[in-house]
Amino acid sequence: MEFHGRHVVVTGGTGALGTAVTAALVEAGAVCHLPVRSGPPKGFPFADHPRVALYRGVDLVDAAAVGTFYDGLPGLWASLHLAGGFAFGCFRDAEDDTLAGQIAGNLGTCVLCCREALRTFHRSGAEGRIVNVAARPALEPRAGAGMAIYAATKAAVAALTVALAEEVAKEDVLVNAVAPSIMDTPANRKDMPKADFPAWPKVEEVAATILFLASADNRVTRGAVVPVYGKT
Repeated sequence: MEFHGRHVVVTGGTGALGTAVTAALVEAGAVCHLPVRSGPPKGFPFADHPRVALYRGVDLVDAAAVGTFYDGLPGLWASLHLAGGFAFGCFRDAEDDTLAGQIAGNLGTCVLCCREALRTFHRSGAEGRIVNVAARPALEPRAGAGMAIYAATKAAVAALTVALAEEVAKEDVLVNAVAPSIMDTPANRKDMPKADFPAWPKVEEVAATILFLASADNRVTRGAVVPVYGKT
């Protein structure tokens, strides 16, 4: 998959999956634009890479900040929306800030970034790609027991993806999403030490699916919410 010289936004680009996506894009020749609220975590391997630009102070739940970020980009090829958060627990005990945070972090950031990416594509008259990140409970809601608000917000991301894909198909913009199950990350291994780690999808494997959907090699796939479950 060839990304040489193509400009790609990666939200959540310094997280576990985001780092894998950024690594794959850099290897494929892309120029990566990563909005971050404060700064990359210690040890982020692409902090000084010449084709990875970090934009500090970008709050992805702030419409004005998101608009300013996208307005300053060069010719955009793809926008990949990995930013989000997870909350587990009994729904009736959920605090107001937990509910609001899940809605804003999972759905709100995706909505704002999709909108600004589409505006950027429209201004330039160029084709483009959008890839969102849903989750397995978005496709299998019963799997969302104990994480209901997370499942609901990721289901909304999936619905947004399919609706937008239909809306902009004639504009040469392909919109898709991936729906991972629990991914093999250090944090997940720590939280679930007795799990079957080899069965979990690896972040590099999920990243490979995202890259295909975002690539020029993808000419026809739109409106897909692709399960990336591994062996689980």
